Amino acid sequence: MSAAPDRSRLDGRVAVVTGGGRGIGRAACHELVALGASVAVVDVDAAEAERVTAELGPGASAHAADVTDVKAVARAVEAVLERHGRIDALVACAGIMRRGRVTELSAEDWDAVIASHLRGAFACVRAVAPGMAAQGRGRIVLVSSVAARGLVDHVAYAAAKAGIEGMTRSLALELGPQGITVNAVAPGFIDTRLTRGIAQRTGQAWEEVAAAAGAETALGRIGAPGDVAGVIGFFCSDAAAFVTGQVLVVSGSP
Repeated sequence: MSAAPDRSRLDGRVAVVTGGGRGIGRAACHELVALGASVAVVDVDAAEAERVTAELGPGASAHAADVTDVKAVARAVEAVLERHGRIDALVACAGIMRRGRVTELSAEDWDAVIASHLRGAFACVRAVAPGMAAQGRGRIVLVSSVAARGLVDHVAYAAAKAGIEGMTRSLALELGPQGITVNAVAPGFIDTRLTRGIAQRTGQAWEEVAAAAGAETALGRIGAPGDVAGVIGFFCSDAAAFVTGQVLVVSGSP
């Protein structure tokens, strides 16, 4: 009896990862390559995209684009198609954070946060969905956060992530008939540049911040970008072929 195919593998698939130059996006790029995919690294910072592409090897490509610019995203997707010939998965990791209570946050900061997460995800899905529909299959993974439930001093970020979850469910219903699944990961406290900024703002040692945050989880530690990337890899694979419209919390706690 021949062995059953490994449905977790992504051999021959092409994935686009936005925000791929750092943090969870970078870890997702490495995870998808390890599963056999060719990865197009998209980042607003061209140097970061090139750096990660060099780490991934010759099957990867780098593309600079601001995800809030719909035309720039469309050009990046065209470049990916020209280089790789197809797009099987989109992982939308790009986004920024601006700290501030509602009475302190500027309208400009509010707009920037909402645009980076919601307009960015919209622009990316809008650009890749037609090609996926023509293929009759596709995988889209958006990135939410436990902050979608509410987070003091981060009203814009929380609102944006809550919007991502609504977008995930709506897109799953809309795109499912074309064979496209849409899911989201909602990370908790993960060791990234954003969370390390907490230590810089408060003047605490990073080790103290990480220990305090980890003590609040069931597993007693904070997460690493790779913890989230593993779930992203699952959502991009055929192992998740009958999973759509879901938001999976990756926080080390129930």
